[in-house]
Amino acid sequence: MLGRIFKFASYDLAIDLGTANTIVHVPSRGLVLDEPSVVAIETINGVKRVKAVGDEAKLMMGKTPGHIEVIRPLKDGVIADIDVAEQMIKHFIRKVYGRQNFRRAPEVVICVPSGATSVERRAIRDAASNAGAREVHLILEPMAAAIGAGLPVTEPIGSMVVDVGGGTTEIAVLSLRGLAYTASVRVGGDKMDDAIVSYVRRNHNLLIGDITAERIKKEAGIARRPTEGHGITLSIKGRDLVNGVPAEITINQTQIAEALSEPVGAIIEGVRIALENTAPELAADIVDQGIVLTGGGALLSGLDDAICEATGLPVVVADDPLTCVARGTVFALENEQFRIFAH
Repeated sequence: MLGRIFKFASYDLAIDLGTANTIVHVPSRGLVLDEPSVVAIETINGVKRVKAVGDEAKLMMGKTPGHIEVIRPLKDGVIADIDVAEQMIKHFIRKVYGRQNFRRAPEVVICVPSGATSVERRAIRDAASNAGAREVHLILEPMAAAIGAGLPVTEPIGSMVVDVGGGTTEIAVLSLRGLAYTASVRVGGDKMDDAIVSYVRRNHNLLIGDITAERIKKEAGIARRPTEGHGITLSIKGRDLVNGVPAEITINQTQIAEALSEPVGAIIEGVRIALENTAPELAADIVDQGIVLTGGGALLSGLDDAICEATGLPVVVADDPLTCVARGTVFALENEQFRIFAH
């Protein structure tokens, strides 16, 4: 049964401030923004100003002249550049509400990794406050992911969620509105992209950019080698490191699985350590309930099967895993029963 619905204003909002993407939900309006966490900074006569944010800024990655720098202000799920993050949050708030959001500042709920330090949490609060928020609440990512996936987090039932984000993988066992065990593994979509870049450079003498690596991951990424043949074949372009000229090669899913073996292995190891540290009664519940995967990384083909094979437990991918954390965050904003905020 859902908790009492809060009387929230139409300008309050929930933010999934991710390393790769920022998703904004507004009560009564639903998902209103989903853009890359990227900012382009232009320097003219020694003065820096924001040139582009989000989708427009991401298109500039790897293609800018010397006076424009493309920055990702979040690294491993936390703010690495607070000034740029503040500008990004302010831009997204204005994009959602236009000028009207400053008539009365919104109440904001932002998710943070479970492993974020007090300093990192303060940086996120300060960035949102300086961007115009009236009140800032933080909710832990695995809790938000579990709420968004519909797990029984308020009941005396053990649930396990693995949220594979851009910068971190959040692994948690939850029961009775709390985290019985949690770990933040600093491996996610970004590390997968890096692994693909390194593999192509090492094995094909071809230098590719992050955007190309991300495309490879999305179009043909796979956690385990194909059972038959080499799977999908993909053409990729980059710079030949031997001749120094642009070149094109083909890569197949067997090779991509080999490239991703290290980050996938780190995620599986994190899950196994979590299970080893789970209380027996909660572990018994997880045998029945299974493990739920959320986050963009959950869309990696075969990841659920790889975790299932390593643990012997049922593994399911949540509905619309990309927005699970954002949905859980806005649900916590709306419902008193689920206002399980971090300090």
